[in-house]
Amino acid sequence: MQRPHTERPAAAGEALDLLSRTLPFSELAPEERQALARDCLLLSHAKGSRVMAQGETEITHLLVIRSGGVKLFLTAAGAAAEGGDRLVDYRGEGGVVGALGLIRGSKANLNVEAVEDTEFLAVPRAAFLGLLAANPAFAGHFLRTFTEAYVSKAFAELRHRQADICASESPLYLFGTRLGDVLKGEPRTAAADASVRSCAALMAEHGIGSLLITGGGGQVEGIITDKDLRRVVARGLDFDAPVRAIMSSPVVTMEHHAVCFDALIRMMDRKIHHLAVTRGGKVAGMVTSHDIMVLQGRSPVALFREILAQRAIPGLYDLSRKIPLVAGRLLEEGAKAANITRMVTVLNDLILDKLLTMLQDEMGAPPVPFCWLLMGSEGRKEQTFRTDQDNALVYQDPKGPEEARACEAYFEEFTRRAIDHLVACGFPPCPGQMMASNPRWRKPYAEFRDFFEYLIMRPEPQEVLHASIFFDFRPGYGRLEFGEALREHVAIHAKREHVFQRHLAADCLKARPPLSLFRNFVVEKDGEHKNTLSLKERGLTPFVDFARLFALRHGVKETNTLDRLNLLREGGHLSRDLLAEAAGAYEFLMQLRLVVQMGQIKNGQEPNNQLDPGMLSDMEKRTLKDAFGVIGRLQSLVRDAFRLNLG
Repeated sequence: MQRPHTERPAAAGEALDLLSRTLPFSELAPEERQALARDCLLLSHAKGSRVMAQGETEITHLLVIRSGGVKLFLTAAGAAAEGGDRLVDYRGEGGVVGALGLIRGSKANLNVEAVEDTEFLAVPRAAFLGLLAANPAFAGHFLRTFTEAYVSKAFAELRHRQADICASESPLYLFGTRLGDVLKGEPRTAAADASVRSCAALMAEHGIGSLLITGGGGQVEGIITDKDLRRVVARGLDFDAPVRAIMSSPVVTMEHHAVCFDALIRMMDRKIHHLAVTRGGKVAGMVTSHDIMVLQGRSPVALFREILAQRAIPGLYDLSRKIPLVAGRLLEEGAKAANITRMVTVLNDLILDKLLTMLQDEMGAPPVPFCWLLMGSEGRKEQTFRTDQDNALVYQDPKGPEEARACEAYFEEFTRRAIDHLVACGFPPCPGQMMASNPRWRKPYAEFRDFFEYLIMRPEPQEVLHASIFFDFRPGYGRLEFGEALREHVAIHAKREHVFQRHLAADCLKARPPLSLFRNFVVEKDGEHKNTLSLKERGLTPFVDFARLFALRHGVKETNTLDRLNLLREGGHLSRDLLAEAAGAYEFLMQLRLVVQMGQIKNGQEPNNQLDPGMLSDMEKRTLKDAFGVIGRLQSLVRDAFRLNLG
C-alpha cells in the first residue's frame, strides 16, 4: 500500500537552484526557468513508499529528484511465477520520473518506489508540456535517450577544453573544407599515345605537377607526375615513347563533397601526393597534399613525409614521438575520436612499415615470407597517444626440418630487434608479453590456424579471457594475405561455435560501469588513482567486448569497434537504435579519453586512462553518465541473447 507523502509549494530559490543545475532545465533561458520555478511543488516520500504504481497512477507532475533516490521496476503478468518484479533502473539526485506518461498522456508505465527518504521537485503537467511544444531542444532530451544533438553539446564543451589544452595559433579547416572548395581550375589532360616529351612540355607550360592521361574514348586511364618525369631522366628512358609507358593506373579519386581530412588520409594510406576530385562521375580537378598543407598551416603530411624519407631506423625514434603532437593538433581542431585514431593508425603503420623494411635490409631476406599481425587497439585501429605493443608474427609453413630451424633462428632475432626498436620509438612492451618476440605469438601459418581452431572449438574460460585480445587482429606488414586468411578462418569457425561465444559473452559482463545505484560515479577511494575512474577498463572495454562478441557471432570481419557496430546495424543483426546509442556513447568516451591524455601530456605526465569526474562540467558529467548507462543496456542484451541469467 502507498504510504502518505507530504507536499508544499516550493520556494522560488529552492526550485530555481535545482532547475539551474539539472539538465535539460539548465539549458532553458533564465526567464523560462524563473517562470517554471514559480509553479513547482516540493513532495516528500518516506523510504519504501510507492511514488507511482504501474497502470494505476494518474501522472500530474514531472518529478525531479532533489535528494534521495528511487527504483523503477516492472510487474508483468505472472511475474510472481517467474521470479517477481523486474528491476528497470535506479535514479538519484537530478533524475526525473514520469516524463513518458506525461508525453503519452497515459498512466504510470512503471512502478516507482523510494529506496530512502526522497524529496522531489514537482513540475506541473501543463508547464512541462508547454516547454516541450515551445522548445525543440528541451523536447529532444526527453524524446530520445542518447541523442546526437545532445551529445554534440558535450562534444562542444570538450572542444573548449581542447582549445585550452592545445593553444591554437591559427584557425584550422581540415574537417570543415570540402575538396570541391580547394580546386583551382580544370584538370589538364593528354592522350595516352602522346610522347613523354610533349607531356613534360605541357606540364611546364601550365606550371602543374601532374597530368591526367586519357584513352581513345576520352576516359581517364592514368596519371603522370613530376616524379615520373624525374624517373625517365634518371633511367635514360626514351623521351619520345608514349606516355602510357610511364603513367600510373588506375587514378585514385574522391568525390568533391569529401572533406580534406579524408583526402589526406587517402593520400597518406596510398603513399601518393596527387588526388583526382570527381563531380558527377567525371574528374573535375586535382588536389595535392601541398594544397592541404597550405590550407591547414602545419599538416600531418609533413610528418608523414619525414617518416617516408628516413633511411636509418634510429631516425624513426624521434619522429614516432611527434605523432601525439600531430594528433593534438587534430584534437584542437575539433576532430572526433574516430578521425584522430585513423590518423594515428596511418602514421603508426608507416613507422612499422619503414622499421621492418629497414630491419630486413640489415638482416637479409627471411627464409620464408611472413606477415606481422597487429592486435588489441592496434588491430582495431584505435590507438591513442601512446599504446602498448600487441603484435604477432605468422610465417609461411616451412618445407622441412632444416627450413623450420632457419625460420626459428631468423624470426627469433628479427622479432627481438623489432620489439626493441618499437620500444625506442615510444611503444611500451606489452605487460602480458603478447608480442611477436614471444614464441607463443610467433608461429607458422598452420600452427596459428590450429591454435584458433582449438581455442574456438574447445574453449576454456580462462584461455578465452587471455586470448580475447587476439580476435581483434589485422595484418599490418608483409604478406598480408596470411593475416587475411587467418581472419577468414576465425570468422567462419567463431560464427558457428556457440560454446565459445558463450564464454566471450560471460567475459562481456565482468567490466561493470562505474555508477552507483543512484547514478553517482564510483571512483577509487585511495592509492595512486584516488578520486578517479578508469575510462578504459570501466568505460571503453565493455563496448569493445560487446562489438567483438557480436561481430564474431555474425561473421563480421571488421575489427574497428565503431565499424563493427555500424556493420551490425546495417546488417539488421541487432536493434538499430541501441547500436546507434552505443556508437555515440563509445565515441564520446574515446573523445574524453583523448582530451584527458592530451592534458596529461601538456603537464609533462605519461598519458593514462584515469579521469577525475570532478574536473568535468555538468553537461560532461551527465553525458558521461548516460554513456555508462548504455553499457548496462548492452550487457542486458548479452545476458538475454546468451541466456546468462539462467543460473
